Amino acid sequence: MASVPHDTAPQQETAKASRQTFGTAGITPMSRPSLTTRLFMAIVAWAERLNLAYSKVGNPPVYDNATFPWVAEIEREWPLIRAELDRILLRQSELPSFQDISTDVKTISTDQRWKTFFLIGFGVKSEQNIRQCPETWRIVQKIPGLKTAMFSIFEPGKHLPAHRGPYNGVLRLHLGLVVPEPRDKLAIRVDRQICHWQEGKALVFDDAYEHEAWNHTDKTRVVLFVDFVKPLRFPARLVNWLLMNLAIFTPFIREGLDNHKEWEKRFYAEAEALRNRPRH
Repeated sequence: MASVPHDTAPQQETAKASRQTFGTAGITPMSRPSLTTRLFMAIVAWAERLNLAYSKVGNPPVYDNATFPWVAEIEREWPLIRAELDRILLRQSELPSFQDISTDVKTISTDQRWKTFFLIGFGVKSEQNIRQCPETWRIVQKIPGLKTAMFSIFEPGKHLPAHRGPYNGVLRLHLGLVVPEPRDKLAIRVDRQICHWQEGKALVFDDAYEHEAWNHTDKTRVVLFVDFVKPLRFPARLVNWLLMNLAIFTPFIREGLDNHKEWEKRFYAEAEALRNRPRH
């Protein structure tokens, strides 16, 4: 078992007891009120109901890892990912906060304690970052329907409030890479299940359920954060494919990609300047 949820009921029973919400009443919203976004999200709300009805893997908040045979392959190679992460963390202070890339995240995070290092976001690659992590990139390409892969860095004291993801056509994987003690001060709640990360172990969940996460230790926590396409039957599979390919044209995703490109330029320009600095 990749995580240790407090609720150990079977996956099917958990799914029946849990419910995805299609609005954001009572929890933090993840969308902005522009006309384009409202229109797109109206279509998304219809597609989400379709996805629930035509899922090939059920709709529990947290999945048994055995549902996805490729998860074991990712876990086996985790030391290679950790080694590349350690090199990235040498410049941890220069990594962008999530809301600096995706400004919509400001609805749930406004401090500088959630940092990121993207390899691919919304299906668009960061070629320069991939060159820094070739083994990680090779490994994540084993994941069917890969859409996003990044290092998600929770610095000490970080707490993400309750929220839900923008769309249930993807599922999320967290692979524990740096998980400090004490364990009871570091966790993620998905619906009613409290899960604890473990180094080298994966946690697969549906972020369309209300969830929150916290690091109340005095050390940094890092996971490999992956979004992949949820396995669906026709016609939901087709609708999902269309939405995934249209999403890249929405304003908030275009803005996020532009922000990441600007950060990349600064980050790698500074690295080049350091390499070329005269030595005395």
